[in-house]
Amino acid sequence: MKKLGDNANVSLIDATVFISDLHLCASRPHITTTFLQFLKNWALQAKALYILGDLFEYWAGDDDIDDDHFQPIIDAFNALSNAGVSIYFMHGNRDFLVADAFCKAASITLLPDPTLIDLYGKRTILSHGDDLCTDDVAYQEFRRQVRDKKWQSDFLSKPLHLRKQQIEAIRLRSEQEKSQKSAQIMDVNQTAVNALLATHDYPELLIHGHTHRPYQHQIQLNGHTITRWVLGDWYEQGSYLFCNQDGCKSVGL
Repeated sequence: MKKLGDNANVSLIDATVFISDLHLCASRPHITTTFLQFLKNWALQAKALYILGDLFEYWAGDDDIDDDHFQPIIDAFNALSNAGVSIYFMHGNRDFLVADAFCKAASITLLPDPTLIDLYGKRTILSHGDDLCTDDVAYQEFRRQVRDKKWQSDFLSKPLHLRKQQIEAIRLRSEQEKSQKSAQIMDVNQTAVNALLATHDYPELLIHGHTHRPYQHQIQLNGHTITRWVLGDWYEQGSYLFCNQDGCKSVGL
């Protein structure tokens, strides 16, 4: 197991960039400012940007895209797309209600979780990562509930301000429950990771977020060597994983 370190002066030209767990919200404007700078500078040099969930602290529905906090982010995505950078987004546990209207407004392609891609000749599985935390039984039950199409339809039928109130209540309860859970329970389950890798015929790479534990893990599984990259969160500082034909590195902003 190797802890990720910062790498300065990295050229991103012809690179593919991965981020997750930014948790953007109006109450932490400095993170949004850092992210907008990232889009205008580092990401602009890449050929593709993958956002593997929890871009937002929460998402109450696409009818909230006119909010003053979201407009600069949407504008920055469009500028990045117009510059020729492909942008991909995968749902996280906080923003699983992001839908077509937001993606269209921001020039983003929505990906299913998990997604298999070819990354410079290496078969690579992308995931947010929360589905792999199977030891947290209570969370997995909640995840199944809120990912249900009927639940989402019923929820989205409510007025926006009521949805936001309900989300705030859920977040408060979640934070209280997390304080009583062990760190091990909230991490990925190795059996679940192995099952995902086996299902996709043992890809060379797995990249995910969610756990806020940025590391590079080497997995030996049924005669295959697989690298699992865990992306960092943006609570303290921004970070991203970039990959090119020479491999992958983690960079702190």
